[in-house]
Amino acid sequence: MTFRRLVSIFVASFCLFALPIHAQTVDNLDPALKARIDSIATDVLKQTGVPSASVAIVKSGKLAYTQAYGNAHLNPPVPATPEMRYSIGSISKQFTAAAILLLQEQGKLSIDDTVGKYVPGLTRGDEVTIREILSHTSGYQDYWPEDYVMTPMLRPETAQQIMDTWAKKPLDFDPGTQWQYSNTNYVIAGAIVEKVSGQKLMDFLGEHIFHPLGMKSVWNSDETKLTQADATAYYRHALGPLRVAPKEGRGWMFAAGELAMTAHDLALWNQSLMAQTVLKPESYKAMFTSVKLKDGKDTHYGLGVEVLNVNGHRDIEHSGEVSGFVSDNQVLIDDGASVTVLTNQDAVGAASTIARLAVPVIAGFPLSDAEKQALEIYRGLQQGRIDRSLLAPNLSDYFTPEAIADYQSSLAPLGEPLTFHQTGESLRGGMTFRGFTITYPGTRLRLTTYTYPDGKLEQYLIAPAE
Repeated sequence: MTFRRLVSIFVASFCLFALPIHAQTVDNLDPALKARIDSIATDVLKQTGVPSASVAIVKSGKLAYTQAYGNAHLNPPVPATPEMRYSIGSISKQFTAAAILLLQEQGKLSIDDTVGKYVPGLTRGDEVTIREILSHTSGYQDYWPEDYVMTPMLRPETAQQIMDTWAKKPLDFDPGTQWQYSNTNYVIAGAIVEKVSGQKLMDFLGEHIFHPLGMKSVWNSDETKLTQADATAYYRHALGPLRVAPKEGRGWMFAAGELAMTAHDLALWNQSLMAQTVLKPESYKAMFTSVKLKDGKDTHYGLGVEVLNVNGHRDIEHSGEVSGFVSDNQVLIDDGASVTVLTNQDAVGAASTIARLAVPVIAGFPLSDAEKQALEIYRGLQQGRIDRSLLAPNLSDYFTPEAIADYQSSLAPLGEPLTFHQTGESLRGGMTFRGFTITYPGTRLRLTTYTYPDGKLEQYLIAPAE
């Protein structure tokens, strides 16, 4: 490394440590919605024991709410704030994919070029395409499938060393025939960005994405550990005490999970995905289109993002995990809504749980007819009544005065649920079976129903969710 490079790193690091992050607190959300998001986040942290979460909400295409919950540091306790950075892990991959697409727009490469055109010596590099590495259909073996930091990862590594070890062994499958998540793919992609652009990946992303979008908090956590002003990374052994998580050696997260930032700034990126302000429309189409395998099977993965369907709404999603941090970012691209959740304990799904519960609240998904009926009956039971015209004879017999009294006395104190949604449906015994999850702070209930073809209910049972 040259002296000039050392000086530039020192100056950049000094600036990032010394300059305050601009105000990250936003509070423009309807109070009722805000209260529901707060309840969801605090409840999930309580249930999982995860120290803290930082949440950002985009609604109607605008950043509407940022809030942090729990403690970012445990000894001594320091409350989390929206100004604190968290590592976002593999959510970083969509930024690397965007860099590739920007280079394609500049005419410097095509995502259908083979990787061997830019990175020589890789296994079957004359067959594997850039599109296949970005969509995890290349066959290159993942160098980090574990949910912990292995001993070799405590030492520094380079992108070239990672590629020499994992991208020069036989492929796990023929290119384009299977989908298998692999961090190795994105190390290759990062190497391509740097070779084609002539810039370090972080410099390219800063110039074309972070600076134009005003993402002032972005930090290269692969190069430098987060500061005391940011969230501390934690892990635990089984049900033991929370401990400060080990830091990966420099180089291991390159292009696959190197970014840290505030939830606020990741939400700015979400806004740009909705408004399509960074890339051209054809690039966003490529990123958001689920890649098909050679046999036509849908991978439900685009370029650096999962492409999911939530209640009929397109969800551009990705989670991330590095040592001591887990994140989840869900963008309802056609609805102008997103939920970003960053947490500071690894190997726990609190971030995804918060996001999954918050998305329908923010997007305002209308209830299905089955959900409307089930919720109406639920509210009636909370008041000690039930409409027997909806019930088949057996279920009407089941709801004795004693049963209705028990339902009322146990459910009425809970009040209105945070969420009430159907989780499954199948056929059995000539009836339609449906499962529902009812969520409260500190409590989740499971509702099961059986419905005859004529609409009469044969079952309506509520129990604690397992």
